[in-house]
Amino acid sequence: MKRPPRSPPLAGAAPAGIREAIELHRSGRLAEAVAAYQRMLAALPDEPQLLLGFGTLLLQAGELQRGLALLDRLLAVAPNHPVALSNRGNALRSLGRAAEALASYDRAIAAKPDYASAYYNRAALLQELRRFDEALRDYDRAIALSPQLADAHWNKALLHLVRGNYEDGWRLYEWRWQGPQKDEVRSFAQPLWLGREPLQGRRILLHAEAGLGDTIQFCRYAPLVSALGAQVALEVQAPLQSLLATLKGAHRLVRRGDPLPEFDLHCPLLSLPLALKTTVAAIPAAVPYLFADPQKVNDWRLRLGAAARPRVGLAWSGSALYSNDRERSMPAGLLAELLSLPVEFHVLQKEVRPDDLARLQRLGRVQWHGERLHEFSDTAALVELMDLVVSVDTSVAHLAGALGKEVWILLPFNPDHRWLLDRSDSPWYPTATLLRQSRPGDWPGVVTEAVRRLAAFAARHEPD
Repeated sequence: MKRPPRSPPLAGAAPAGIREAIELHRSGRLAEAVAAYQRMLAALPDEPQLLLGFGTLLLQAGELQRGLALLDRLLAVAPNHPVALSNRGNALRSLGRAAEALASYDRAIAAKPDYASAYYNRAALLQELRRFDEALRDYDRAIALSPQLADAHWNKALLHLVRGNYEDGWRLYEWRWQGPQKDEVRSFAQPLWLGREPLQGRRILLHAEAGLGDTIQFCRYAPLVSALGAQVALEVQAPLQSLLATLKGAHRLVRRGDPLPEFDLHCPLLSLPLALKTTVAAIPAAVPYLFADPQKVNDWRLRLGAAARPRVGLAWSGSALYSNDRERSMPAGLLAELLSLPVEFHVLQKEVRPDDLARLQRLGRVQWHGERLHEFSDTAALVELMDLVVSVDTSVAHLAGALGKEVWILLPFNPDHRWLLDRSDSPWYPTATLLRQSRPGDWPGVVTEAVRRLAAFAARHEPD
């Protein structure tokens, strides 16, 4: 879910030095804005626009405590400042202080009942807390006040999707092109296909968007589009090209950045559930739909040798650049009890964060193959030799599911929409088992359940 925006102040009729600081901030020249804010605050330490602007900038830079302190200074002299109250709520939310954040949003709305951004920000926190009906009311209020508030439409889409309301969810998901993915819009002369026109004899370009896991999950729609009579060209990210060459239904595979073939229509991959009217009951879930390269599997088999214990592939963290990585990735130190089990662990992540690998290798039997995982077909071949994959919500989880490999997916309290709510299975991946936090941040509880299950699994799968 997208983080709430933090609103910078308006320059208005402020003195020239204040206007300069605010304009530098608004134009993204943040280092210069910091210097300008600091210079002006030295002369005007209680100026509301400076405190708001510099406090907001610090929040954007991740300096939450410093930013919060400046907003609190502003609120000491202007206790009903709605933007400061809303931005303060965002800071408290990022610090995990949900009750205080809600109180701050409440104060912002009381001070300015027509403040759409405050309703949106409060809704986003309520959604994180799984207070979905309240969140939906706040999104609707924000949209009524600001009909083009794209992020509110998009977050509302995610709320519907995680609850299984796919009809409204996929329709509203198209707002991503005006919200979080507005910089990724592809401009083609050919029209967008969303299921209305017949495809018999037409050429259609299906193109990847967002992350690698999304492409692995939604490339499954290419055979369905082909079955409608279309000639399908599938454009994918370079690390996935050799893996997705095993997908049936794509007549031509194109690496992103290479010249495109001629086509009549196009559709982004994550618009295909809308185009094909996908419901939870009608998710195309036949697996495997991707396959490991037999030669690469054999190469890994020779490299690993005979297994003395059950083999388990492991992924505990994803890209730190992902906006919601704080929720979906797990501290490696929490895996100590899991790694004490009589299992041969193989790290399926190509990238490992500083100190994580050494810590894990001290804890148990862990082998890392990052220098050999050049592309996803390499990872797929390694996964093929695992008895089980245990992964947080990353592309590794999608890869294992698409290959039809048994996978346990470790999920936060407020999961990504694709995993739905309060179920241990996934209609997207029949071989997946979902292990969920029972409360926000409860990774220890998830690991305890994984340990219990893995002990039983290891006892059943001792090599001959």
